[in-house]
Amino acid sequence: MRRAFAASLSGIALEWYDFAAYSVAAATIFGDLFFPSGDKLAGTLAAFSTYAVGYLARPIGGFVFGRLGDRLGRKRILVMTLVLTGVATFLIGVLPTYENIGGFAAALLVALRFAQGVGIGGEWGGAVLLSSEFGDPRKRGFWASAAQLGPPAGNLLANGVLALLAALLTEAQFNSWGWRVAFLLSGVLFGFGLWIRLKLEETPVFRRLAEQGERSSAPISEVFRTERRALLAAVLVRVCPDVLYALFTVFVLTYVTSHTGLSRGAGLAAVMIGSAFQLVLIPAFGALSDRVSRRKLSLFATIAAGIWPFVFFPLISGGSFLMLVLGVVVALVIHSAMYGPQAALVTEQFTPRLRYTGSSLAYTLAGVIGGAPAPLLLTALLAGYGSWFAIAIYLVATAVVSIVGVLLGRDPDQDELQLVS
Repeated sequence: MRRAFAASLSGIALEWYDFAAYSVAAATIFGDLFFPSGDKLAGTLAAFSTYAVGYLARPIGGFVFGRLGDRLGRKRILVMTLVLTGVATFLIGVLPTYENIGGFAAALLVALRFAQGVGIGGEWGGAVLLSSEFGDPRKRGFWASAAQLGPPAGNLLANGVLALLAALLTEAQFNSWGWRVAFLLSGVLFGFGLWIRLKLEETPVFRRLAEQGERSSAPISEVFRTERRALLAAVLVRVCPDVLYALFTVFVLTYVTSHTGLSRGAGLAAVMIGSAFQLVLIPAFGALSDRVSRRKLSLFATIAAGIWPFVFFPLISGGSFLMLVLGVVVALVIHSAMYGPQAALVTEQFTPRLRYTGSSLAYTLAGVIGGAPAPLLLTALLAGYGSWFAIAIYLVATAVVSIVGVLLGRDPDQDELQLVS
């Protein structure tokens, strides 16, 4: 179980380290390096557009690797997704910029972001099953949260590396070559994750399905044919957490520098502190969901997510670093309450023989609706209205969507828990 937990966490942490490093770079320097223009906002919007490409590519990974995961097994597919994302991220670290090769640099960046997205699209569903299918299904909330720790762990590592580089280097050095170090360091995480996954056995649930001849021959079509409500519920449940996370870990870096007078370093520090809290809170809320209803816990947390922006933006309007930290920490506590139980909640919507496919499709399709356009829409709303109020209303709308998903979902099937335990 400990190896399965570590294998799940390490791979997801690597892939979210990759995404987080790109997110920070997109919010701060990629606009100038790959999409230069006279308008800084336009450059940032272009950089966030490539951020969205990573999300838009996820459904391809979900379709391809999700199907293979239910046909060939969890472990083999998770090695493939790890290699794909790790290589793409390393190559971003050696990519020429616009100054070197012109517009071709932006095209290469988009291609590598696409590859990252395909890899992560097939990663999440398998990583959740890798940890949860080795453990007691009655403690699925806790064990499945291993995959949910990836975003804060990766975010913390990426922000920490970038903040350290920014502190040690001059701005000219950081913009010239320092940012590359963060992407090249992903090779260390990649090596560890690959080593531990190659040593792991296939999950007992998949082995039992294979022995009994219960693997689906066409899992994608079967999910759309027999588990449409489960898929819709799982997709909608994920929308608000994705947008909330994008707001308070990516867009907040742009907002604080342009509307509060605080520095980029202050924003990075606040995100790092909030991410550190999440390392404890996500498994704690996952464990709590094993004792109380996962759906009720998710419902209350989603309501809180819709309310918090109306508190957060006035709170930081005075330019206080302490208020910024408090606001980001509370936001990520709310996110933890949604995100910790979410892996178990999503996988429980599907039968074991379709679980990799169903979970992967839900994760990736929700990303297209929620996470992919979020930084772009948040930036556009701020530019169009010049106020945070439109941003808060946008988050309320996503909260309503996720509440509908919670109400459509189901609690775990007790007979199924007996079957797969």
